[in-house]
Amino acid sequence: MTARAADRARYDRATAHLDAPVAIVDLEAFDANADDLVRRAAGKPIRVASKSVRCRALLERVLAREGFAGVMSFTLAESLWLARSGFQDVLLAYPSADRAGYAELSADPKLASAVTVMTDDPAQLDLIDAARDGGREVVRVCLELDTSLRLFGGRVRVGARRSPLHSPAEVADLARAVARRPGFEVVGIMAYEGHVAGVGDAVAGRPLRSRAVRLMQAAARRELAERRAAVVRAVRAVAPGLEFVNGGGTGSVQYTAAEDAVTEIAAGSGLYVPRLFDNYTSFRGRPAALFAQPVVRRPGVGAVTVLGGGYPASGAAGADRLPVPYLPEGLRYDPQEGAGEVQTPLLGSPADDLLIGDKVWFRHAKAGELCERFDALHLVEGDAVTATVPTYRGEGHTFL
Repeated sequence: MTARAADRARYDRATAHLDAPVAIVDLEAFDANADDLVRRAAGKPIRVASKSVRCRALLERVLAREGFAGVMSFTLAESLWLARSGFQDVLLAYPSADRAGYAELSADPKLASAVTVMTDDPAQLDLIDAARDGGREVVRVCLELDTSLRLFGGRVRVGARRSPLHSPAEVADLARAVARRPGFEVVGIMAYEGHVAGVGDAVAGRPLRSRAVRLMQAAARRELAERRAAVVRAVRAVAPGLEFVNGGGTGSVQYTAAEDAVTEIAAGSGLYVPRLFDNYTSFRGRPAALFAQPVVRRPGVGAVTVLGGGYPASGAAGADRLPVPYLPEGLRYDPQEGAGEVQTPLLGSPADDLLIGDKVWFRHAKAGELCERFDALHLVEGDAVTATVPTYRGEGHTFL
């Protein structure tokens, strides 16, 4: 029996009392992935990206482990909810236009001390000030650096379109604008190198593209390490009390951790190890989060149909954004139908051994987005479900 077949047997036994659709997290794999992240971070604390987990119980579990500290959140409403729930160090990774949230933040000393907001434009500070509604608490601010690699005099850009602040001078200018403004304090810098941390460099069947990605990422790492260090020096000259410099992502933990200027690493998807991480050479994790759909039809030889399953991930549309049939091994989508809203045909010889009601296990393309489809995660240890915990959705929150 292969390791994957053994996992399938365990998951089927653990969830035999549960009807699909159902989502699980294998705690042994989850904890092993956490250990691998800590090993690669080489002593620098890991701030957990909540969008990649979207379950308070699992955020609490990983933050209780040595090597993890703080949360990187994705909306202001989520940040405030986590802070009210007892999380004491929450970095909002994206600028917000949530006026009601800013009013609440600036009026509550506990929230103001626990939450740091992101900015890359003085207009965002104007919005916060206009939203204060009398709140006088100092708002903690993190400045975001654009990490994109610019080639040929800027005519070619590689990387996400995030912050407009690319040079040390631009970031320092905003730091001075914040320092001059009552009610704000610069406490951090964030620089997420998504083109390094979030792009697979070993795509099956595409050796030339994979080689090109590796060359690009090596060049991007060298350029960013030098520029990030210069940015930190420039900002510290304005804000000597700078508390943290955040960088990285699951796919680049060990490289970012090697930079002296970086004080902490951001990671989250590496806890669940979704299918997009199969295309990386920088690490090998264990799939920890899966979902199962029930077989409801057997339309012919070598074919079964499962209920639902059309759970595409965000990003540029393509086949790599679809969940992948994982267990039993050897199933594939019908190319004319793909993953359906209500039903999904699957092809392959393993289909002939599946009965009505059997479970087919899938891996989502990305990590936390799976939790937007399920209100609970069943935590598996060995071949038993030992706990069932709510996702954000299960607690009544769909923040985005």
